[in-house]
Amino acid sequence: MFFHNFIYQLKTGLRSKDLILWMIIYPIALGTFFKLAFGNIYDNDIKFSQIKVAVVENAGEDTTLRNVLKEISEGEDALLDVSYMTEDEAVKALKDEEVKGIITDNGTLSLTVSSNGIRSTILEKFVERYNLNVKIIGEAAGDPEKLKKVAAALSKDYETITAKALSKGNTNIYDQYFYNLIAMVALFGSMTGLHISIENQGNLSALGARKCVSPTPKSLTILSALAATFVMQTICMVISVTYIHFGLGVDMGNRLGFFYLTSIIAGMVGSSLGFFVGSINKASLSTKNSICTAVSLMLCFLSGLMDGGMKQKVAESAPWFNKINPAAVICDSLFSLNIYEDFERYNRCVLTMLIMTALFIFLGFMFTRRRKYASL
Repeated sequence: MFFHNFIYQLKTGLRSKDLILWMIIYPIALGTFFKLAFGNIYDNDIKFSQIKVAVVENAGEDTTLRNVLKEISEGEDALLDVSYMTEDEAVKALKDEEVKGIITDNGTLSLTVSSNGIRSTILEKFVERYNLNVKIIGEAAGDPEKLKKVAAALSKDYETITAKALSKGNTNIYDQYFYNLIAMVALFGSMTGLHISIENQGNLSALGARKCVSPTPKSLTILSALAATFVMQTICMVISVTYIHFGLGVDMGNRLGFFYLTSIIAGMVGSSLGFFVGSINKASLSTKNSICTAVSLMLCFLSGLMDGGMKQKVAESAPWFNKINPAAVICDSLFSLNIYEDFERYNRCVLTMLIMTALFIFLGFMFTRRRKYASL
């Protein structure tokens, strides 16, 4: 009987248009919009890469300048990607955004950029330091001994800061929107779990009335329905993660298997939440659907789906809420997989999700099984 109910519930759920729309099509569309909006911001404006710059030598070929530019344009940590051009070629390249700036040598270096930003600031500081060093060397040129000391001082590197990576993972801050998208898909699963409660309460649906007079134990019926719902939710979560990673190219590190596992557990949280919400009052299916949708969107909003800084604001004013907000916990678990080398924070998040799932199912059972009706 369990298997029969399981197959029936699975077929019914997979034929649902709402499931296809809200759990598959909508996340794919929203994820695509996220990619179009945030896809290149991190690579272009935040993540450092070689700065393409055009050099115009109006004062003739300067061996010293060329040697300096060669020194900082080679190696794995090269600062510049230098191209020597005429003035007209350089202006065209800057206009076409092929280079970030133009360094012009008229005896003294000058810089031309088309916009402000970190790359423009780096080029500006390079030009300022080069001109300053040339001036210092020029003033010491009359005294060979002094010139020797100045040259030694200028060629010496002073390391006052030690670079240390806090993480070897993906630090793209915009990927949090995709983590929240996965959390939203999981919590939208509450709409599938909602049907389990409705269809097992005799005062809310005709199907529920028939099941109440059926000889099949209600616990068996509910468990088989929950199992089918978890399977449907797993399919939706796998599709979402696969599209986000392989379709949109979002970096999920080298723990993709754990991403799938986490998303499946997250889907169970959403389905069990819907089961719980559907069992606590006598409202209609449409009303409870609206409640589940509103609650899911609110939790995702507070986790940063619409505003990336919202989760931090919540942490500053009510840090306890992020620990019980299912959307925030799901995002934290995915974030931990991509950032931290150990599993301490991840394990804590997964344990929290499992506890939430067990609690929602337990409460849903209590409210659903203890219903008695004078007549049906």
